[in-house]
Amino acid sequence: MVDVAKPQKETNMAVDVKGLTDNARKTAISELNARLADGLALALAIKQAHWNVKGPNFIAVHELFDTVYANLQAHLDVFAERVQQLDGVAEGTAEVVAKTSTLKAYPTDLTKSADHIRQICARMRDHGEKLRAAIDSTDEAGDANTADIFTAASQTADKDLWFLESHLE
Repeated sequence: MVDVAKPQKETNMAVDVKGLTDNARKTAISELNARLADGLALALAIKQAHWNVKGPNFIAVHELFDTVYANLQAHLDVFAERVQQLDGVAEGTAEVVAKTSTLKAYPTDLTKSADHIRQICARMRDHGEKLRAAIDSTDEAGDANTADIFTAASQTADKDLWFLESHLE
């Protein structure tokens, strides 16, 4: 009897038990932890804005910050859990975030809603750009599942940014 199975594509990269190369796994863990740090910094900035916002449409902006925060938190939890699935260590302590986040520090002297919205939007745009870069790097490394996680986070960030920017028109 002849084996008619398709020949396996030859590769020089070792594949681990999760079906990923070591490079794909390490790239994904690195990107996930980087986006986790930025996301946690962004979450704290959103809470700073939520707690201190004043001005026209206060309740709408106050509640919108809560919604954006909750949406972000859901994705951050997925990032951290994916790190664990890849046998990494999720790094989300305050100390790690303060040391590794690439987002600009959030000002603590703001009160006007428009000022808070502008500041949060700037950080959300930065976060969104980095999510899109992470989509590409994890996909190119061979981890489509992590790329999909970043795609979902990017879509949510884009939608929330739209909602926030609509308050500035």
